[in-house]
Amino acid sequence: MRFMLPVAALTVAVSISTSAQSVVRTADPIKRGLKLTDFPRTIKVADNVYTYEDFHAGDEKFTTTNMFVVTDQGVLVADGQGSVPETKGLVDAIAKVTTQPIKYVVICSDHGDHTAGNAAFPAGVTYVIHPASKAILERAEAARAGRGGGGWKLPADAMLVSDRQSLKLGAETIDILFLGRAHTGGDLSVSLPRRKILFLSETFLNRVFPAMRSAYPTEWLKALDRAEAMQADLYIAGHGFTESGPVSKQELREYHRRWKRSSPKPSACRKQGFRSTTRSHRPLSVSTRTERSPSRRRRSPSERSTRNLKEDSSKSG
Repeated sequence: MRFMLPVAALTVAVSISTSAQSVVRTADPIKRGLKLTDFPRTIKVADNVYTYEDFHAGDEKFTTTNMFVVTDQGVLVADGQGSVPETKGLVDAIAKVTTQPIKYVVICSDHGDHTAGNAAFPAGVTYVIHPASKAILERAEAARAGRGGGGWKLPADAMLVSDRQSLKLGAETIDILFLGRAHTGGDLSVSLPRRKILFLSETFLNRVFPAMRSAYPTEWLKALDRAEAMQADLYIAGHGFTESGPVSKQELREYHRRWKRSSPKPSACRKQGFRSTTRSHRPLSVSTRTERSPSRRRRSPSERSTRNLKEDSSKSG
């Protein structure tokens, strides 16, 4: 039996069983048999490959998950956390694993719960980002400046990836992929082809049903098709727990299946251990037409809602 070991975040390492039969399929840490004090935590998923889980920025108790890859020439990080202190926790956790510096930060999701803490990353790192996400972050920065605010700003020399870019860091080949518009429009994924590990960020949410206000549902389905076609041994979600390889494949398949059923109502998601993203929900119309940017198309009530991932615990099963 293979185990994944949380390192550095806890005084005593606690193993996580990868047995598919023993895993409680939920994003709720208490139902999963965990304590709130178990987080944040760092999990070793392969030699020199780790995930870092901390609670989503907000009152809801589910995780935002990052991946980092350690080589003898530096570290690559996929996504940050939702505030400077939370991302500083990620940076500190990496420092407990390796003395190698962070060289790359891949902005897989441009949403604030993955980027609002980017000021905590060391100066001089190379950011990797999709052009659509770059434009979104630049508009947000301009809006802050117009209000007299400040904050982190994407460096002008950020590396743009609109389709695919391979990086060589030490002995590790790392592929930065755009599988298609999904949750943000600029969704990037990070593949470790030698390890058959694929970090999907917000293209895949493990037992968390996404808010739809910035999403492209039809194209999201195609992105999930491409992800499954890659036949990775381990899929890592941007929200929800890190799973063993077999469980991660089952959960991605289940998530994909629910998309094909045109986004079930929250009550159906809750019965299967999913956490719903909005109070007002209705099935999405998944058509074959090319979708417009969320800023231009008419939005459904669930897309207009700004309440993220709020679970009606009285109906959870």
